[in-house]
Amino acid sequence: MSAAPDDAAARVRRPAGGLVLPAIVALAAFLILIGLGTWQLERLAWKQELLARVEARVHAPPVAVPAPALWPNLTREEDEYRRVRVRGTFDHGRETLVYTVRGEDAAGPVKGQGYLVVTPLLRSDGPPILVNRGFVPSDRRDPATRAAGQVTGEVEVVGLLRLPEEASWFVPANDPARGGFFRMDPAGIAAARRVPGAAPFVVDEEANAVPGGLPLSGGTRLAFPNRHLEYALTWYGLAAALVGVTAAFLWTRRRGGGSG
Repeated sequence: MSAAPDDAAARVRRPAGGLVLPAIVALAAFLILIGLGTWQLERLAWKQELLARVEARVHAPPVAVPAPALWPNLTREEDEYRRVRVRGTFDHGRETLVYTVRGEDAAGPVKGQGYLVVTPLLRSDGPPILVNRGFVPSDRRDPATRAAGQVTGEVEVVGLLRLPEEASWFVPANDPARGGFFRMDPAGIAAARRVPGAAPFVVDEEANAVPGGLPLSGGTRLAFPNRHLEYALTWYGLAAALVGVTAAFLWTRRRGGGSG
């Protein structure tokens, strides 16, 4: 009969001891969620700074394209979308078509599936530069259907410096052997078209009056996804929900243990 109080005390203590592991797991999950939310806020600050820099670059006076000695040091943070100027002569015989889709939100009447026309610009004072001259619809991919736009002689190109597009699961890999290009890869394009020494970037030509209207230049997309605040609030919301659920669980377990 004397052991009964000890048994009752053990029953009270066992539920409390059984709450330690769930509490530790909940705390670890809470810290992870808070960390993810804070990381997204840091990304938000980075993205806002990047957008401000891009906005300043695209409206700045054009500068000369970087000299070859600077090419190895080009970065997305410091050089992407920089407005540049370059002079040379287009080598239309080695143009490359990069598949794209011009969305309904694009300016102008030309939309749908088509190609970006990338043409080497041969310079007397430096290595070739690949120029993205703009969009042509699928039924105008043949240069003969837009002969007026194959301008001759020396030209000045003003546009935005673009580094190679990063590979993506959603974009097919380029197939130079079959002439299939789906992402902007200056090195791959230069190799396929035998343009030795070409710059490791592309210049997206600004909108201008091309004879015949094609290629349609000036189509660089400057819309960047910026959902970091939404993601941060989501992670913080999950952390708050976890606190509520954990508190309710612990309270229920302790109440149940105490009443037993």
